[in-house]
Amino acid sequence: MVQQVLINDDDYYVPDANQLITENDTLDNFATSKQKRFLIGSLYSSLQQQTFLAAANVGIYHTDGQPAIVPDIFLSLDVQVPENWWEKQNRCYMVWRFGKPPEVVLEIVSNKEGDELGKKLQIYEHMRASYYIVYDPNQQLGEKVLRVYELRGRRYFESQETWLEQVGLGITLWEGEFEGRQNHWLRWCYQDGTVLLTGDERAEQERQRAEQAEQRTQLLADRLRAMGVDPETL
Repeated sequence: MVQQVLINDDDYYVPDANQLITENDTLDNFATSKQKRFLIGSLYSSLQQQTFLAAANVGIYHTDGQPAIVPDIFLSLDVQVPENWWEKQNRCYMVWRFGKPPEVVLEIVSNKEGDELGKKLQIYEHMRASYYIVYDPNQQLGEKVLRVYELRGRRYFESQETWLEQVGLGITLWEGEFEGRQNHWLRWCYQDGTVLLTGDERAEQERQRAEQAEQRTQLLADRLRAMGVDPETL
């Protein structure tokens, strides 16, 4: 028989979570990890007819001799991952190999240590990404939850627009459920505000359509029978 070990509260040490590193440039937390899946998954689910590359936590080498920067998410249009993605030179995004920087880079703010409005902004500006999005759900950097920077010439200017004209997509704040979690989320959207659907949402939409079609078929059959017509003979 296995002897149970009882833990006395006085002897059990619980570390202070404030003293632990719960996220940094290489370590995710539950919330940002799920948010990234939401954004990446809906792109691949909804834009199946387009050629693009979207990734989370993949390094971007932008300047020879400089270390990679690792955005939470990036989106690059008209490019795709090389066939042999295990080759060393194909494992990350090298601007000189893809021939262009990503159109969109996005950072999700978890704390005040990432310098999203300082050093990272300068790097993405130098890299010439068309749009830089800073999503700050806990308002660590000020009152704004969402900041959008657009490259005009060689400089970023903060924009009030959430429609990314050069990409043909927008971003919007949305409240609802994703992977069983009810929350506020950042989502991609079309110009009319319609959000890009995830695979699960598309499957649910198709299920509802099939159910409605079945109901219409049953209703028509009932009407035919009421008229004395056997629908099985038609």
